[in-house]
Amino acid sequence: MTTRTRIKICGLSQAADIDHAVALGVDAIGLVFYPPSPRHVSIEQAAALASRVPPFVTVVGLFVNATPDEISRTVARVPLGLLQFHGDESAEQCVAGAQAAGGRPWLRALRVGPDTKSAADLLQSANDYAAGKGILLDALVEGYGGGGKVFDWSLIPKELARRAVLSGGLNAHNVADAIARVRPYAVDVSSGVESARGVKDHARMAAFVRAVRAADAR
Repeated sequence: MTTRTRIKICGLSQAADIDHAVALGVDAIGLVFYPPSPRHVSIEQAAALASRVPPFVTVVGLFVNATPDEISRTVARVPLGLLQFHGDESAEQCVAGAQAAGGRPWLRALRVGPDTKSAADLLQSANDYAAGKGILLDALVEGYGGGGKVFDWSLIPKELARRAVLSGGLNAHNVADAIARVRPYAVDVSSGVESARGVKDHARMAAFVRAVRAADAR
């Protein structure tokens, strides 16, 4: 039986990009509510973008150290199906943010860097956030977000891969290898489908989705 790797394209900020991602058959789109990011969208922009998303495509809101009040005000206007915490949030802060959002499910991003010495370290970190729906694995760089950098996939234990969303430097050229080696539940791409920082490229988006589908078929 073929296993289908779920696909999330993050950092979408234009209506045409939303429409193209939906047409490609992605499982989730990510909206960034972090003002310093070049992919940031306001609540008003996000509401308009989310209105273009059909049923059974998840709208994910990415937050960085946001307060429960900020999250509550966002979900009052934007129909988010999932929260993604990408800052320094503790497990308790993630739960509080989710409660402020009416109990929505959430993911915690774990940034993998030189201090992650073993699979056991990564598994322990993931266990700290066991109340979440899963874990997003990204590369540790300065600031927040992976910055298009790849980390050492061999650190990911098999028991974590089943609930992991793999991110960090993925693109159409390396995602098949990532899927073959890690077997993640889902992959998440942002800068890997851009022509410039924050500018999505439709051809690269399509190539990424094709590469994932081809990897699943092998």
